[in-house]
Amino acid sequence: MALLAMLTSCSEKEKTYKIAISQCGSGRWRDKVNSEMLAAQHLYEQNVKVDVVEAHDNTERQIRQIDSLANTDIDLLVVAPNEAAPVSEAIAKVKKKGIPIIYFDRKAETENYTAFIGGNNIEAGKAMAYYALSLIDEFHASRHKPKVVEITGAMSSSPAQERHEGFLSVMKEHGNLEYIYKEADWSSDKACLITEEQIDSEQMPDIIFCHNDGMATGVYKAVVGKGVEGKIMILGIDGLPDEGIEYVQLGHQIGSYVYPTHGERIVKLALDILTGHPYERDNELQGMMVTPRNADLMALNTNELIRQNKDLMTIQDKLEAYFGLYNTQRKVLIGSFIAIILLIVAFVMMWRAYIQTRKVIRQRQTLNEEETLFYTNADNRKLRQIFEPTKENTPAPRSQDTIFAETLNEAILKNMSNPNLKMDDLGDEMGLSRVQLYRKVKAITGLTPVELLRQMRLQRGYALLQSTNKTVNEIAYEVGFGTPGYFSTCFKKQFGKYPTDVRADI
Repeated sequence: MALLAMLTSCSEKEKTYKIAISQCGSGRWRDKVNSEMLAAQHLYEQNVKVDVVEAHDNTERQIRQIDSLANTDIDLLVVAPNEAAPVSEAIAKVKKKGIPIIYFDRKAETENYTAFIGGNNIEAGKAMAYYALSLIDEFHASRHKPKVVEITGAMSSSPAQERHEGFLSVMKEHGNLEYIYKEADWSSDKACLITEEQIDSEQMPDIIFCHNDGMATGVYKAVVGKGVEGKIMILGIDGLPDEGIEYVQLGHQIGSYVYPTHGERIVKLALDILTGHPYERDNELQGMMVTPRNADLMALNTNELIRQNKDLMTIQDKLEAYFGLYNTQRKVLIGSFIAIILLIVAFVMMWRAYIQTRKVIRQRQTLNEEETLFYTNADNRKLRQIFEPTKENTPAPRSQDTIFAETLNEAILKNMSNPNLKMDDLGDEMGLSRVQLYRKVKAITGLTPVELLRQMRLQRGYALLQSTNKTVNEIAYEVGFGTPGYFSTCFKKQFGKYPTDVRADI
């Protein structure tokens, strides 16, 4: 059995950290983050499994998903809240279970998080505001007061709130322009309708700033549809190669802002938390402006990074396939070896049982022959009754192991409440040395004396929880644990539940 345990333990894998990602929605920017996190699974020394779930901009769905993830065996949860306030309670439940929480890109209205990583949305808003002012100075004619329109995302989300805060803080310092903002809820269609209304208003906007490049596509659609292309300068945020950067290259937008993704840094932060390495609670990712002057270079660099990321994913998929085949073959080999060992053990046990049975049969035959001879030579029936007692009156033989086990049990129960009980004390009481006690207990129970003592204390504690009204602390001390906390930890490891859970089930 020891050999079997050794073989099975050799087949166990190293710890794999399970990281769950709760995405508020989909879209090109979030798809890029997801692909980077998945590619990062094999970038670091630790084994990592990343699972992504998406709420598709539905807060109730995200809450259900977070609740479901909390009931699985995940090690850490990464969350991009769809709305700051509603998901706070669900996040607090996860944190209460001892699962670390990382906010990325967005925050919820709760401090129940372990770390945050993402771009600085306030700085992004300010950067776009200053760029808009520079465009007005460069291109705007002085025949009328310049007009700037800000089209925001859902104002219930932290990115929209912070980007608006940054943009507004700059705009309100310049009274020489007209500024308004409209909420489009991250919708390209809503942004298109807002733009059409603004074009048809008394004064057409000079600049329209959108909180993401997706809404900027709706603005461009309205501008083209109204026949005013080139008369309104469009700005956005995200700066993806096939979206914002490309739109600047094509002239659809006058600028964008690269809101950083860096999914690999999210995974690195998660591993630092899980492995006890130092980490910063707030981790700001740097963004940068995309203008017609640097758009080509930005596209070249970004596309190269994406190509490398795809190559890494391809290599990763192939490695996983190879490792899967290797593990299958390894398991088959180990399984075959274990089966052979089990067959040998079974054969040896059957052979020993056969030999023992033959021995018992021979002893019974000898005894029967002796009894037959005795009763044949005895004429007195009374002698037969004296020398042939009934089975009910014959006490069962007690082995030395049984006597030892009973004596040890009495000694442990007698001294159980002593948290400082040592094996030397038990040995002295039973007349054995520490080594003799260890060997005897190990041979009979398969446990060391320390392990046996701990199991008996836990079993006694379990019985007291079910049969008395004593507190957990009182029971912990009564069965010999130095602290209730250590008692609860050992209890959970032994029975799969805490002492308070046993009380709750009664």
